[in-house]
Amino acid sequence: MIQRLNSGRRILTYPAVHPCENIAPETLLISLIALSHNICSYKSKFNASNKRNALEAIRQIGVVRVFLEEIRDGSSGLPDSTILSFSELHLALQKFQYLLEDCTRDDARVWMLMNSERVADQFRVLIRAISTALDVLPLDNIHVADEAKEQVGLVMRQTRSFRFEVDRDDKRAVEVIKSVLVGFEKRVDPDRSELKRVLDHVGYRRWSRCEKEVRFLESEIGFENVREGKREVRMLSSLTGLLCYCRCVMFETVDGLPGLRPESKSSSAVVSFLNVEDFRCPISLEIMTDPVTVGTGHTYDRSSIMKWFRAGKPICPKTGERLKSMGVVPNLALKRLIQQYCSENGISFGDSGRRRSRDIGRTIVAGSLGAEEAMKMAAGFLSERAAGGTVGERNKAAYEIRLVSKTSIFNRSCLVEAGVVPHLLKLLEDMESQENAVAGLLNLSKHSKGKAAIVESGGVDLVVGVLKEGLKVEACQHAAGTLFYLASVEEYRILIGENPRAIPALRELIRNGSDRGKKNALVAIFGLLTHPANHRRVLAAGVVPLLFEILASFDSEVLVTDSLAILATLAEKPEGAVAISRCKALDLIVGILNSSTSRAAKEFCVSLLLALTANGGHNVVALLVKSPSLMGCLYSQLSEGTSRASKRASALIKALHEFQETRSSGPVNRVLPQERFVHVR
Repeated sequence: MIQRLNSGRRILTYPAVHPCENIAPETLLISLIALSHNICSYKSKFNASNKRNALEAIRQIGVVRVFLEEIRDGSSGLPDSTILSFSELHLALQKFQYLLEDCTRDDARVWMLMNSERVADQFRVLIRAISTALDVLPLDNIHVADEAKEQVGLVMRQTRSFRFEVDRDDKRAVEVIKSVLVGFEKRVDPDRSELKRVLDHVGYRRWSRCEKEVRFLESEIGFENVREGKREVRMLSSLTGLLCYCRCVMFETVDGLPGLRPESKSSSAVVSFLNVEDFRCPISLEIMTDPVTVGTGHTYDRSSIMKWFRAGKPICPKTGERLKSMGVVPNLALKRLIQQYCSENGISFGDSGRRRSRDIGRTIVAGSLGAEEAMKMAAGFLSERAAGGTVGERNKAAYEIRLVSKTSIFNRSCLVEAGVVPHLLKLLEDMESQENAVAGLLNLSKHSKGKAAIVESGGVDLVVGVLKEGLKVEACQHAAGTLFYLASVEEYRILIGENPRAIPALRELIRNGSDRGKKNALVAIFGLLTHPANHRRVLAAGVVPLLFEILASFDSEVLVTDSLAILATLAEKPEGAVAISRCKALDLIVGILNSSTSRAAKEFCVSLLLALTANGGHNVVALLVKSPSLMGCLYSQLSEGTSRASKRASALIKALHEFQETRSSGPVNRVLPQERFVHVR
C-alpha cells in the first residue's frame, strides 16, 4: 500500500496517487503509519536549505503519527467515514515524502537552494492539505483518548498559523549566487570568500560533492532540452558553469582514489571492472537503454529484439535456438549498471537519434551568458595551473581539463583558446600527470582547433611516444584514440603515417592491449588507411595476421567488425589481397558471414571477399566456389543486407557464376571486370 519512491522521477515532482476506492480503513491506517514513520526518519538527514520548514513539518507529522498509532492500538474497528480523510492524508504524506527526499539529496543542494521559494510554498501547501484531511476526520466516531484528540487539534491550529518562509541564511546565499552569475556575465572574477560561504552553507567542502551536482545539473539540462518550453535551461546552465568554476578553482585536491579519480562507491568499483562492450546490444551494437532477457538467457535492447521478432524470427539471435515464447524480462540490474556507467563517463543515457542531435547542438554553445563566461574563466585558470603550478596542481589541472572537455564542444573550444594544449603535451612526460594529460588531449582532438593545436605544437611525436611507452594501459589507449581523431585530417594522416613508430605501436596495442585499447588502435589504423601510402606501411608492420587472430577468437563482435573493415580496405590493392590470401582464412571469413549477427560485419565480409576475387587471382575464386554455405549467405544479403551489401553480394555472385561457366571453356583473363568492383568506403 505504501507508495514506493520512483527513482526515475524528476526532482521537485510529486507523482503521488490516491488509494483505491475499495480499500479497508484498517489497511489504509497501517500504510499511513508507515508513511509517517518514514517521513519522521528524515529529521536526522541534512537539509542544505529550508531547514526550519522541514523540521517544523516533520515535527507536526510526528504528532499525527502518534495519533494514528493511538487509533491503531485502541480501536477494534474503524467506520467507513474515515476513508475520505485517510485517503487525502495518504496523498499528502506521499507528496511530503517526495519533497523531503529532494530536500535531502546530496547532489542537488544548490539547485534546491535556488528553488527555496518554491520549496517553501510546497511545505505550506502540503501542511495545509494535512490540516484539511484531519479536519474532515470523524473524531466522534473514533475511540481514542481525549489527549490524542487535543494534540491533533493543536496540530491543525499550528498548521494554519505557522508561516513557512525561506530562511534568512538561504536568502543571503541565493543573493550571493545571483550576484556571482551577474558578475560572470560582465566578466568579473567572483569573490572567492563569498563563494566559500555559499559552498559551506550547502555543505560542499569536498571536490566530489561539487562534482556530483555538476552531473545532476547536466542531466537536468538534458531533460529540459527535450521539453518544448525549456524554461529552466538558462538557470541550470548558469549554475553548471558556476559549480564547474568552483570545482576547478575552489578545491585544491580531488578527494577519492589515487590518480585523481573521484570518490566512488562500491557500485562504481563494479562498473570499473566491467567492459563497455558488455553493455552493447548484440543486434544493434549500441549501448542498451532498455535491456531485456529472452528465454535463452541472452540480453538484448528491447527495441532491437522486438524488431527481430516482428521480422518473423522466433529464435535467439546469438544461439539460433528456437524460443518457446517471445516474451522478454526486463534486466533491471544491468540497466542500473549501464545508467551508472553512462553517468560516470559523461554519456547521455536513453537518447533517441533525435535527442542525440539536440544534445550535440546544445553542446556547441553555452546555455547562458553566465555559463559561457564562467567556463572561459575556469579554462584560463586551468591553463595557468597546468603551466606553472606545483606537481599536484598541474596534475589536478590536467584532470579537470580531462573532465571538462568530455561533455561539451563549447568547453573544448574554451580550453583550446585558453592555450591548454601545449601545457598538456609537456605533461605527457610527467609520471603523475601522463594519463590525465593524454585523456584531455583525446577529448580536445575531437575539436577542429584542438587537432590543429596538437599538431602545430609538435604533439604527434609526443602522443606516439605515449602510445609506444605509456606508463599505463589507459594512457596507451587514449593515445591511440587521439591519433584516430587526428587522422580525420588528410595532412595529419600523412604526418602520422610517416612517423616510423606510429603504426608499429598501434600493432602492439592490438596485440597486447585491453579491448578498449584494441578498439582504439583498430579505428586509428582504419583512419590512416584513407591515405594510400599507409597501406604499404600497415602491411609491412605485420598487422594482417593479428587481425585474423581477432577474427578466429571472436571474443568481441565490435573488434571483429573493425578488423574486417581494415582487411576489406587493404584488399582493395593487389599487395593487400596477396597478404590476406597468404593467411589462408577464406573459410574463416565465410564462417563469420554465415554466423555473425552484425549487419556491418556481414557487409565487410562481402566487401572483403569481393575485393579478393578482383585482386587475388583465380585461386581465390576457385576456393570460394567450393564453399557449400557461401552462396546461401550471399543470396540472404540480397534481401536482408544494406543496399551496399546487396550490390556487392550481387557482384560477387555474378563473379562466382562466371568462373563456373568459364571453367569448362578455358581460362579467362579476368574473373571480375574492374568496373564492377565496388570500393569500400
